[in-house]
Amino acid sequence: MIRSIATMLALFCTSPLAMETVEVHGRGEIDLTPFACTDTPRSTVVQRVCYDEARRRLLVNVGGAYSEYCRLPAATFEAFAVAPSMGQFFRQRIAASGTQFACDSAN
Repeated sequence: MIRSIATMLALFCTSPLAMETVEVHGRGEIDLTPFACTDTPRSTVVQRVCYDEARRRLLVNVGGAYSEYCRLPAATFEAFAVAPSMGQFFRQRIAASGTQFACDSAN
């Protein structure tokens, strides 16, 4: 038993970690390591959301394409995640915000 646990740990420690990245419209490839991502099967518009709370960055997959939003408060993300209609919330409160959540080159 101990030998098999040690073998599993050795394999885990020596196996390469696969880094997940996504292509974001207008931004290129973004590493998802700092993001907490979740699929959103209850929404017909939003397929996946990834949020980096420390940097207040949101990635949203709509129609198979990712977009990035910056300086998005955690409270806004939490409201988005539990909204009765994620698509409607996204369109009205995040995407339609103009430059409020736009990312500049430093983000």
